[in-house]
Amino acid sequence: MRLHILGICGTFMGGLAKIAREAGHEVTGCDAQVYPPMSDQLRDLGIDLHEGYDAAQLERFPADLYVVGNAMTRGKPVVEAILDRGLAYVSGPQWLAEHVLAGKWVLAVAGTHGKTTTSAMLAWILANAGLNPGFLIGGVPRNFHVSALLTDSPFFVIEADEYDTAFFDKRSKFVWYRPRTAILNNLEYDHADIFPDLAAIETQFHHLVRTVPGSGLLVANGAEPALARVLERGCWTPVERFGPGQPWSVGAVAADDAFEVRLDGAPQGVVRWDTTGEHNRLNALGALAAARHAGVPVAAGIDALSRFQGVKRRMEVRGTVNGITVYDDFAHHPTAFETTLAGLRKRVGGARIVAVFEPRSNTMKLGAMRDRLAASLAGADLVYCYANGLDWDPADSLTSFSSRAAVYRDLDPMVEALGHVLRPGDHVLVMSNGGFGGIHAKLLARLAR
Repeated sequence: MRLHILGICGTFMGGLAKIAREAGHEVTGCDAQVYPPMSDQLRDLGIDLHEGYDAAQLERFPADLYVVGNAMTRGKPVVEAILDRGLAYVSGPQWLAEHVLAGKWVLAVAGTHGKTTTSAMLAWILANAGLNPGFLIGGVPRNFHVSALLTDSPFFVIEADEYDTAFFDKRSKFVWYRPRTAILNNLEYDHADIFPDLAAIETQFHHLVRTVPGSGLLVANGAEPALARVLERGCWTPVERFGPGQPWSVGAVAADDAFEVRLDGAPQGVVRWDTTGEHNRLNALGALAAARHAGVPVAAGIDALSRFQGVKRRMEVRGTVNGITVYDDFAHHPTAFETTLAGLRKRVGGARIVAVFEPRSNTMKLGAMRDRLAASLAGADLVYCYANGLDWDPADSLTSFSSRAAVYRDLDPMVEALGHVLRPGDHVLVMSNGGFGGIHAKLLARLAR
């Protein structure tokens, strides 16, 4: 089958493209504002890309089916042309459900935060146990070096996003996946462009819970009130809970971030790894519980996590110049800012942390989280914000930082300013869910001067 994928460079659609190619389909696609790592992955696969959303691409890439990403909207010429000509189209999640996930033991990871990292942990635990899982993850796990993989295994791990499916299907993507094992990591307000409030997101999570069979398993964060409300609306599946005071819990934590795993109060072993933060310890508990449901003993899961290498763009060191270390992190929500900074602070102690962030997600662009911004960045010594394209002024939200915060509308002047203020021993934490104008390379080049 010839597939043309609209919005192919998104992490989900790019992973779907790889899986479709591995399944033997002919794949092409279109997108705009392409950036690594997905652009690199597609290039390595030899998938032809069309830049932009014009209708002319339909002649260049005639297809049997057009797979439509959720970034596609009415009014884009290629979308209008597909509708006018009566061409066959489908959403990415529906295509995946019908052509890949059908008949699989699907292990889905849902939640506002930690989906990518937890999915990567779970896939690695299953792979380490010899279960050879397929997966589609919204990032590139370093243990695999790809974001998606199709195998002949009955197991498939998927990052289960609550964002809407397509312009013609406004349900959350995860309702298509029908998991047998589902991790509910956490739940708070996000995606202000499509959800009016937290209750609306809870309803979508309730729909997900309704799709998990009675012979399946829900692995839920027991400290999340929103998830408790979701489960109170109806639950037909056994639930295992993790977190403080829950059956799955973290025991002693060492200075090097090694930690003890406990189940029903009994020690199961110690995870010794290079991953930081309490949030990642909770991610690990969820992954261990889900893997056990698939038949992996807890001890084997702990052993696998001790070799977990993390995910690209999750506290990824991009370089060190003159004693100044630059990190790349996908954080794009105040809670993620806070937890990422806390993890880095534990690792670097009293060294100076400079937070550089781009409010790029739709939620942040709308200013829905502006009142939480200052508190979420309190763990940084200096804060630099790239506010290009915003209709609100982040400076108003950062007044408590006084001269320790700066807001720029142009990238190059901000890089130059950072070049003047940074000094040996600093840790620069760059946070964005986009390419951020290539700031990492620009900053490292500036520091090298």
